[in-house]
Amino acid sequence: MAIQQPDSAPVPAPAPTPAQYVSTREEGSYNFRATAVVGFIVGIVDILIAARFLGKLLGASSASAFVNAIYQVSGVLVAPFTGIFGDTGNKTNTFETASLVALVVYAVIGWGIVVLIRIITAPKGTKPASS
Repeated sequence: MAIQQPDSAPVPAPAPTPAQYVSTREEGSYNFRATAVVGFIVGIVDILIAARFLGKLLGASSASAFVNAIYQVSGVLVAPFTGIFGDTGNKTNTFETASLVALVVYAVIGWGIVVLIRIITAPKGTKPASS
């Protein structure tokens, strides 16, 4: 008894190739490190001013060395905005509007600097990434 061999062995189907996704949106490249540094600096400034605002609002004692240090550092940052609006509250708890104005102004300035860096450092002919 002889074993019959088929004339042609079945050919296995080729393995499917993995699909590759190609981005249809072209991102402009820019100096990410410079924008991150600007964002970090603006973040620190805004945190100091927010701490001042909350300290004044909640009546934190300036006799504390930590609170006094925050008031001293942030006082320089808030000084240009003092007197735009009147402060409300009593002697211990003050709603300091100059701090709120400073928060907004420094955030907008930081955002503008980041956009300017993206425009300046993007390669010619590309649209800078928006965020």
